[in-house]
Amino acid sequence: MADISLTASMRSNLLSLQQTQSLMDTTQERLSTGKKVNSAIDNPSSYYAAQSLTNRASDLSALLDSMGQAIQTIKAADEGISTITEFASQAKAIANSARDEAAEATSVSTAIDIKDKAAAESTLKIEITGPDGKAGTTTTVSIAQNTTAEAAKNKILEGLNADGTGVKASFDDAGKLVITAKDGNTAKVTGTGDYAAVTGTSAPKVNESRKKLAAQFDSILDQIDKVANDASYKGVNLLQGNDLKVVFNEDRTSDLIVEGKDASSAGLKISKSANDWKTDYDVEASIKQVEDAVNTLRTMSSEFGNNYSIVQSRETFTENLINVLEEGSDKLTLADMNEESANMLALQTRQQLAINSLSLASQAAQSVLKLF
Repeated sequence: MADISLTASMRSNLLSLQQTQSLMDTTQERLSTGKKVNSAIDNPSSYYAAQSLTNRASDLSALLDSMGQAIQTIKAADEGISTITEFASQAKAIANSARDEAAEATSVSTAIDIKDKAAAESTLKIEITGPDGKAGTTTTVSIAQNTTAEAAKNKILEGLNADGTGVKASFDDAGKLVITAKDGNTAKVTGTGDYAAVTGTSAPKVNESRKKLAAQFDSILDQIDKVANDASYKGVNLLQGNDLKVVFNEDRTSDLIVEGKDASSAGLKISKSANDWKTDYDVEASIKQVEDAVNTLRTMSSEFGNNYSIVQSRETFTENLINVLEEGSDKLTLADMNEESANMLALQTRQQLAINSLSLASQAAQSVLKLF
């Protein structure tokens, strides 16, 4: 091309056409990609700044999935707590029904040879033990020497039936002393002197209705354990003590540890029915344990609800932040399509004018042909 001689006007028009074509190529690329910065060559500062914003938005998008799964894990635990609370309420209702059933009295009967004009001073001692295993009252009846049989009987009954002894005493038709312990207590009878051979311990009796209700209560506790075991999500079970870590930012400096709880019957400190609920004490102990467990479950639910709100708020924040980052990246790289369209029309017009101008410039050279 260097060997071809062009007039100054033609070369000027040619350069103008080349510049116009270059601008048209750039404008066409922007129109096709929608971006004014497509590579570092276009604008290094804007390109790398936009790339940094886009990369961070991508990293946060990956964390969004993790947050969403964390929310589902907490939801699974909350569903488990709701079901366990229902079972606990059912267990309490069963225990209340058992409490309405009268406890069977415990008694001990023993033959006493009531001697007329006893040869020596004798005693009859009754030791009462409470349903919690703690010692209750001890009543000692002393029979003086030479006391008649009738007087001895009256003294025994008067001493044992006194207020606060926890027992009720009587003689049956066979002359046996029958001692019935009250309120689930047990009674142990021992004697000295003429009554040294008198021994016996009351044996608690089972109320069959209470026994059946106790079995139902224990069955409910088994269901509580099963629900606590089944409330897992993707291998994480917050109701079996598993902790959950939720990461909120790309460099892992912001996170939340959701502490797991033990929502099994053992973790809630609910024991299976003791002694088939033979005594009122046993039933009351179960009711108290269930009431405490319900309060514990409510506290768990509140804590998980608070963590759920935190993760959900951070999820919303991250979604909005991703939008901000992507918008910022777009502002650095996206082209104004209206402006680029107007540029293209202007360049096309300029190109047409340049072609016409080049044609006019070449007419001087073409006029030489008329000489031949």
